Amino acid sequence: MAKRLFVGGLPYSVNDSQLKDMFSAIGAVASATVITDRMTGQSKGFGFVEMEKDEDADTAIQKLNGTEIDGRKIAVNEARPRPEGSDRSFGPRRDFGGGDRRKSYGGSDRRGGGHRSGRY
Repeated sequence: MAKRLFVGGLPYSVNDSQLKDMFSAIGAVASATVITDRMTGQSKGFGFVEMEKDEDADTAIQKLNGTEIDGRKIAVNEARPRPEGSDRSFGPRRDFGGGDRRKSYGGSDRRGGGHRSGRY
């Protein structure tokens, strides 16, 4: 199984292939992905690299952590595992907790709320 590494502090100009090339000098890379904003497509300045061998991943951490790329110091360390049952959607939440809508306007009765119409 490949060891997954987190790479932070990347210059925004770095793309997937450049990230892969950087780590390929140390060992075989299974995958390299720069995380981008869904709306703009711009890099978020971090990514993930999967090294095929654990020894190569450990060597990459030792050699590349703290190095400078285009004036930025990068951080390379082992990625934390994803939490169990985590979905990868970052869209709007659909669970708003239900409950009485009037309470969100500052009161539980019609007279004490902060809503101007007095309905809530």
